[in-house]
Amino acid sequence: MNNETLSLRQEEYIREHRRHHRLVAFLRFLLFFLFAALWEISADLHWIDAFIFSSPSRIVMTIADMSRDCTIFRHTGITLYETLLSFALVILVSFAAATVLWFSGTISEILEPWLVILNSLPKSALAPLLIVWLGANTGTIIVAGMSVAVFGSIISMYTAFRETDEEKIKLICTLGGNRLQVLRCVVIPSSIPSIISILKVNIGLCLVGVIIGEFLAAREGLGYLIIYASQIFKLNYLITALIILCAIAFGLYQIIQKLEHRIRKARSL
Repeated sequence: MNNETLSLRQEEYIREHRRHHRLVAFLRFLLFFLFAALWEISADLHWIDAFIFSSPSRIVMTIADMSRDCTIFRHTGITLYETLLSFALVILVSFAAATVLWFSGTISEILEPWLVILNSLPKSALAPLLIVWLGANTGTIIVAGMSVAVFGSIISMYTAFRETDEEKIKLICTLGGNRLQVLRCVVIPSSIPSIISILKVNIGLCLVGVIIGEFLAAREGLGYLIIYASQIFKLNYLITALIILCAIAFGLYQIIQKLEHRIRKARSL
């Protein structure tokens, strides 16, 4: 096989790959458009109660009204800030804890059952307790966001570290490498696909935790807006907040997916 044939096959593969991604993006948009159209038609024809279920046109008008006084941007920005901060802290804490557990088998044997127990606790039940301990402030909301994801993240990351190929570890040790070099050169690179999967899960969990915290301890944010709108029966505001939460979750997921594609591309070179 000459270089020209190989180059043609590579170009064909790249074109097919891009065609596939365009098709997926188009089908996603089409599905969203069909859902929105059916929703709007159902509300206009009174198949559903527009007061309870709202409609896309009402949501657009609600966003326009809230944009005039920047209310929607303030609530969205606060929730996004709290989510990103809790997500970053979850990743740092999880990586540090998983590293300690991997370094010490004794510590992992002691702490692993407790991590499983803490991960199984209903986090919505912890939120009122966090308010009593920490007060009704932004720090409490961030801790609530972390509590939903951190214990499961530690367990998953530690499991990924443990599943590293033993033969590669033995090779590094045979060449005179220490435990830290094994972690840096073998364990972490081998665990990158699992870490990316953990990131995808954690970003959604942190958003859920932040909303739970805002339900109870906030005066601003999309979680507060949802509770406030439900109390005064402004269901357009409530559904608008839910739509924005979906958009935030989708956007954050897309960012992590782009990061995953870049890492895969870099590792394939």
